[in-house]
Amino acid sequence: MGSYRDEVGSLTFMVRKVWLHMRSAIGEELKAFGLSTSQYATLMMTAGHPGMSVADIAREVASSRQAANEMLNGLEHEGLIERHPHPTDGRTHQIAVTEAGRTRLAEARVAVARREAELEASFTPAQRAAIRDWLEGVSDACH
Repeated sequence: MGSYRDEVGSLTFMVRKVWLHMRSAIGEELKAFGLSTSQYATLMMTAGHPGMSVADIAREVASSRQAANEMLNGLEHEGLIERHPHPTDGRTHQIAVTEAGRTRLAEARVAVARREAELEASFTPAQRAAIRDWLEGVSDACH
């Protein structure tokens, strides 16, 4: 009889399990900033790529447009993002991070980086680099 890890150790299951545990750990850090992991991810994405649409964000955070729109409503209500009409598509809005959003994101990034460093502390720099390379490679292969 194989070990539990061998029986349920498909890569997909393992990645999902790690994601859920990391999401929980990071989510605990983000509570102090009044952010969910999806909101934090959205602030990071839109700060790095201004002008994303609701559909773009939904794809990136793997949610429906309706769920992404509700999450954006919360960020907008907090004054962390603004919606601007798309210059050529009247049905679409572009999302922009406000100054307050940039400040909140910068503060949250410090806490998230600290927590991620704690989670990675038992790995060598070479192992961390290999893990990141593998994750990027699998992500690229899936697209």
